[in-house]
Amino acid sequence: MISNKFKSKKNLYSMLAIILMLSFVTSMFALPNANAQSTTREIITFPFVDAIPHTAGVGQNVLINWGLLNFLNSVNDGWNVTLQITYPDGKIVNHTAKTWSTGSVGRRLSFTEPGNYTLNAVFDGETYKYGPTLQNGGYYKPSKSDNVTLQILTDYKKNDHPGHTLPDEYWTRPVDSQMREWYSIMGSWLYSRGDYNNPKNAPYNDAPESAHILWTMDIGDTNGGLAGGDSGSSPYQAGDAYEGRFYGAVIVSGVLYYNREFWTSGSSTVPYQSQMTVAVDLHTGKVLWERNFAGMGNARIALAQILTYISENSRGTWSYLWIGSSGSMYAIEPKTGELRYNMTNVPTGTIYYGPSGELLKYQITGNTSVGYRLLQWNSTHVVTSNTTGLASAEWGSSVHTRNARGEVRSFDATSGYDINVSIPNLTASAGNIVAAFPEDRLLLSTTPNADGFFFTGISLDSDSVGSMLFNRREFKAPAEWAGFDFSMTTYQTGWISNAFSQEDLVGVFWARESRKNYGFSLETGKQIWETETRIYADAWAAREGIIVDGKFITSSVGGIIYCYDVKTGNELWHYANTDKYNESYHGENWWTILCFVSDGKAYFGHFVHSPTIPLTRGAPFFAIDIETGDVVWEIDGAFRQSQWGNRAIIGDSIIVTQDYYDSRLYAVGKGPSEMTVSMSNAVVTAGSPVLVSGTVMDIAPGTQSDSLKMRFPKGLPAVSDASMSDWMLYTYKEFTRPMDTQGVEVVVFAQQGDNTIDLGRTVSDANGRFSLTWTPPASTTGDWDVYAYFSGSASYYGSYAKTEMAVFAAPEAPPPTETPPYEWYIIGAAIAIIATVILVGVWIKKK
Repeated sequence: MISNKFKSKKNLYSMLAIILMLSFVTSMFALPNANAQSTTREIITFPFVDAIPHTAGVGQNVLINWGLLNFLNSVNDGWNVTLQITYPDGKIVNHTAKTWSTGSVGRRLSFTEPGNYTLNAVFDGETYKYGPTLQNGGYYKPSKSDNVTLQILTDYKKNDHPGHTLPDEYWTRPVDSQMREWYSIMGSWLYSRGDYNNPKNAPYNDAPESAHILWTMDIGDTNGGLAGGDSGSSPYQAGDAYEGRFYGAVIVSGVLYYNREFWTSGSSTVPYQSQMTVAVDLHTGKVLWERNFAGMGNARIALAQILTYISENSRGTWSYLWIGSSGSMYAIEPKTGELRYNMTNVPTGTIYYGPSGELLKYQITGNTSVGYRLLQWNSTHVVTSNTTGLASAEWGSSVHTRNARGEVRSFDATSGYDINVSIPNLTASAGNIVAAFPEDRLLLSTTPNADGFFFTGISLDSDSVGSMLFNRREFKAPAEWAGFDFSMTTYQTGWISNAFSQEDLVGVFWARESRKNYGFSLETGKQIWETETRIYADAWAAREGIIVDGKFITSSVGGIIYCYDVKTGNELWHYANTDKYNESYHGENWWTILCFVSDGKAYFGHFVHSPTIPLTRGAPFFAIDIETGDVVWEIDGAFRQSQWGNRAIIGDSIIVTQDYYDSRLYAVGKGPSEMTVSMSNAVVTAGSPVLVSGTVMDIAPGTQSDSLKMRFPKGLPAVSDASMSDWMLYTYKEFTRPMDTQGVEVVVFAQQGDNTIDLGRTVSDANGRFSLTWTPPASTTGDWDVYAYFSGSASYYGSYAKTEMAVFAAPEAPPPTETPPYEWYIIGAAIAIIATVILVGVWIKKK
């Protein structure tokens, strides 16, 4: 049954419809014939133009905004509005652009001639309708804005924000986003691979120039170091071979994440329920959380992502830890370890990072009969193609929303292909993908054999994607290759040991048997150089290398580091990492592996495939200046690397590495210092010496550990950069105390208002103490603030301490009195004798 209320509403709507219909019919017959064709509503428009600033200097950027105050209905709609600029000489230049849906658009322009420029926004009129049936809107009438004058001056200095200098004190995360300049020292380490073929260029770091240790902690899943007792000189097993610890380590925004339990041959031998991922603050050494990810793939962190997402209404950056790299992938919130979303059906292949942090994979599909196609899979496209309205919404609320059952969103990754184009000129298989530079080029190679191989380049540029840069360029093997054993995998010969440079457009690969590197142009695919034969021991393992700053740097079992000009192949320098005690059984040099390059320095360490027992002692870890080949610093016996776990990585200008000798993690970087100062006498008389003394101490997070507090109850002294390596071995590894340790330079000065006096310079000792003697001159009377200042070093940030001193004038000497003549002394003495005799006589008489 229909209610009376509903019936009454229905009748009302029917009546309104009839009235509207009659009015429409009436108006149709009432209109004159001249207006019969004009049924589109005309709408007034409101143009505007503005310059920021209104006054600027020659050559300085000016932001000019223009458009209509009339908003549009859809995010992809916009007006075509012209910016009209009238120059001081009367010339008119037009800039026509489509506005955003807000009706405005902006451009940064600069001007080379001084004078007054007149700005206008000119709109020629447009018909714009919107709504489900396009019934709204109409014809938006032409208009022109009021004039705005932009003044360009010859000698005008614009007030720019002063910005912020890089930190001169120990710093931690989070960093206020206004400190824009700090980005240059806040690098992250995102791509973690447990194998040893992943040397890394790590920009955005002020890389350490000494061995100063910030903190240390146990890896946490097994005992480490020397077993002792009946085990003799045998250490606890630390993971080589095949069970490397500290596996899958990444650094995201100042936090280290690593998989605690060991890894073997691509799958865990530890039940998933017991595996843990650990998050550690890189600046403090504090464990933030430990999480178990059982039920999510193989329950291990595989890589990290920092994604910048720009939408119409929200702009910002998001970070994730990823479990899995194909099949099912799980996005983990780094701050808490919570699951954010996941993807299914992710294709296999190497992951590359896109310009905004997207995870990208490439595929070449097809064959000679049907043709070949280039596919790009994009993790961001997986999400956007499955999320309505994300183009204008915030990534977080759109992607991280859970359903009513509390389940995270799951995205089918088969929708993630944002490039799928034919490669018309590819007529035969180009082999395997060996490198990719997103939005630039894809590189492929067939497997090398005795005849050589084919090298192919395909464009990834948006204007020419899929076109051939060079098509199956043949490398004809030298005659010596005829006897090589190519039945071995490419682990031994070929592209497995390679380096590619987008900046230099050069690729390099290694051939084991010839012990040579070969350089190829990534523009033409042609060979451009080959090196001389290297040391024999380098044939025992894949040769590693990296291209950075126009240099190809490489090292391996033979223990010699070679640096070549990447354009010519000419050797620039080499360095032999000599084992001075002949502990190694591979030769006179240490097996040397590249960990990473950062801030103009290459960092190297030592490992072997299967360590001998007892372990070889004194494994080096060192940094080399890549311009000169000189050692910047070295510490022997502190940080032996692992072949099957992660080697040293860097983030936020702090190195973190495991040490195979004791199964601990170590953080290396510039640390904080602390000073004290006191006076032997705070109230001083001018001309009298006073002793100024105090301490300079290392207060890095590691100094607060129980073991160091017991060993150094008065604190850990700060020492010189030259003494640092031996001092850190003594402090954290309990090596013999070095007897030649030097402290740091201390400057002492006094201040009274604007007046400053330099009291002197001195060097602290191995106990952290310093002192100097100062004699205040008569001109320094008054109250003074006394400062002891340590300016910092490669190992420490600077510090200072303050005390007070009062200087008083020395008291004036009393004026000399006049001395009587000598004879008066004789007379006085005689009188005294006579008086004495009389007194004695009187005393006897009375007696």
